[in-house]
Parts: sequence; structure tokens; C-alpha cells
Amino acid sequence: MKSIAIPILIAAIFLVMVVYLVTFQVRETESAFVTRFGKPVREVTKPGLYPKWPTPVEQVHKFDSRMRVLEAELGETTTSGTVPIIVNTYVVWRVAEPLKFLNAVKTVENAESKLRNQINDTQNRVIGQHAFGEFVNSDPDKIKFDQIQMEMLTDLKEPVLKDYGIEIKTLGIKQLKISADVTKQVFERMKAERQRRTEATISEGAAEAAKIQSEANKKQEVLLAAAEARAKGIRGTGDAEAAKYYKMLDEDPQLAMFLRDLETLVATTKEHATIVIPATAAPFRLLTGMPSLEPSKPAAKP
Repeated sequence: MKSIAIPILIAAIFLVMVVYLVTFQVRETESAFVTRFGKPVREVTKPGLYPKWPTPVEQVHKFDSRMRVLEAELGETTTSGTVPIIVNTYVVWRVAEPLKFLNAVKTVENAESKLRNQINDTQNRVIGQHAFGEFVNSDPDKIKFDQIQMEMLTDLKEPVLKDYGIEIKTLGIKQLKISADVTKQVFERMKAERQRRTEATISEGAAEAAKIQSEANKKQEVLLAAAEARAKGIRGTGDAEAAKYYKMLDEDPQLAMFLRDLETLVATTKEHATIVIPATAAPFRLLTGMPSLEPSKPAAKP
């Protein structure tokens, strides 16, 4: 049994070595390409076990294809209005084309160095096309951070894929700084903008108030005219009614004097006044007795 086990073990080891020499494995997080005598022959981006010729005929070059985060260094650039700002940008990237990546940069360190240079160029190019008010503004609707980041991603994505085999998934502005002088200018500008908006609001309010006042005056004039017309109608009706009573009083002077004395008496005693006056004086003689009133005789007809 021992004499058989040793050959079997040697055969198994030999088989494993042969399999190791003629196959290679690509993991889920890797991508690779195969070279034959130094020349690339195929690229592998899907995980699995693949055959190859033994080394040195064919060699396998593997790269980590997982996403990486690269944070660029703080860099100063200027907006379209030559306002200096300091921007800190980050990107999420991965090796998308292993052969191109190896030929262009070879290592991850070199790739990140290339990416930093590309990011700086993109910042200067894209940010230089936008005004400072699109980064810092008291009006949120005027801030265009998302649009600017998308423009930077578009500007950076295609060149690095073409030149280095690197795919950029995400780009964002992590930090934005401005100098003390620029900060002061920004606050002054924001203050002036708020003041302008306040004055505009006050002006709009004054115009609206004047409009309301004008409409109220027009309505007042219409109502006063209607009330005056109605009052004239009532006065006309009252005058017509009073004319009838005036005619009656003209026909009966004694009744007219009685009514006048009665009205005077009511007005005099209205406020609980104390008056010392002969009882026979008009109109107080009414308090001692009623005068004899006889209906007036109608005037004789001619």
C-alpha cells in the first residue's frame, strides 16, 4: 500500500502543478489580460477559471477592478468674474480596460497622479466658465453646484477612459473655500442684494397700496354720489310731506302756535333744568292747563 500511495501523491502534486501552470483564476473584484511573449492576446473582465499556456509563453496581468476614491489636493482657480476660489474635488474610479491601463500608467500610484493633473485641468476649464454667484448666493435657485459637477464629470470622463483605461463613476466638489477679502466682498454683495430686494418689495407694496387707495376712492365717490342722490330724493319726499303740514298750519295759526310752544317746552325741560319763570309765560302756561283749541272754519268760497 505504501508503495502505491507515494506514486499517487506524486501524480496528484504533478497534476496540481500542471493545472496551476496552464490555468488562471479571475476573481469577482479583478480584471486581467494575457500576453504571449510580451504581446497582449486577450482581455478578461469576468470572474472564472481560464486556460493559458505555461509561463514564460503566456503571462497573466491582474488588476483590482473595485471602485477607488481619489481626493484631489486643494487647488485655487478663478470663476468667470476672476474671483479666486479654492476647490477640493473627489472622484470615484476603477480600472475599466486593463491593457490600456498597463500601457499608459502601469501602477495605481501613477494612475492617481495622472488623475490629479486631469482634475486640476478640468476644474480650471469648467469653473472658469461659471460666475461666482453660481457657487455662493443668497438665492438657492441661482446656485448651480449639481450642474457644475456634471459638467466637470463629462469633461473628465471620456479623456481618462480613452487615454488611461480608467472609468470615472462619480465626481463631486467636497469643499469650497474663499479668502477673507473675497468673503467680505461676498457679504457686502449679499447685503446689497438683500437691500435691493427689500426696496423692490417696498416699491411693489407702495404701488399696490396706491392702486387699492385709488380703487377705494373711486368706490367712495360712487357710493357718495348714490347716497347724495338718495338723500335728495328723501329730502324731496320730506319737503313734499312738510308742505302739506305747512299748508294746514297756515290755515290754523292757533294750532301752529300751540305746536311751537309744546316743542319749546319739551326742549327746555329735557335736561331736568330748574327754571324760575311766571306760570303764565309762554310756553309754560301749558303746564297749568290746556288752551281751548277750536277747529278753524273753512274759508268762505267766493
